[in-house]
Amino acid sequence: MLKQLALSIEDARKMAAAGRAEAQKNGWNVVIAIVDDGGHLMYLERADGTQKASSVIAQDKARTAIMFRRPSKAMEDVVAGGRIAVMALNGLTPIEGGLPIVVEGQFVGAIGVSGVQSHQDAQVAKAGIDALGA
Repeated sequence: MLKQLALSIEDARKMAAAGRAEAQKNGWNVVIAIVDDGGHLMYLERADGTQKASSVIAQDKARTAIMFRRPSKAMEDVVAGGRIAVMALNGLTPIEGGLPIVVEGQFVGAIGVSGVQSHQDAQVAKAGIDALGA
C-alpha cells in the first residue's frame, strides 16, 4: 500500500517563519508562498514594504517548482541556455526563487519567494525548506 504524505498548515507556517527570519536577518522585504502538491496556495505572507506584484510572483515560482518537480531556477537556466520554446509551457515561471518540497521521496508542495534579487529569494526559500528538514 502506498503511503501518501501531505504538507500540513503547521509545516507551511514553520517554513514561512524560517524564511521570514532569514529575510529579516538580511534586511529583505519578501513575500513567501507555500503551495500543496497540486499547486494550490496554502499559506502566503507579505512583509511590509514588499512590492505588491511579489504576492503573485511568489505563488507562480512555487507553482512552477511543484508542477515541474524542480527548482524554478532549473527552468530559468533552460531558457537562458536558449531553449525559449519552454516559455510556451502552461504555468511556467522561469525565475529563481521556487523550490519543491520533497519528503521521503514524495513531492508534497513547494515554496516560492519574491521581493529581492532572485538568488536572494532562493536563499530565503532554502531557509524554509531547511526548517522542515525535507
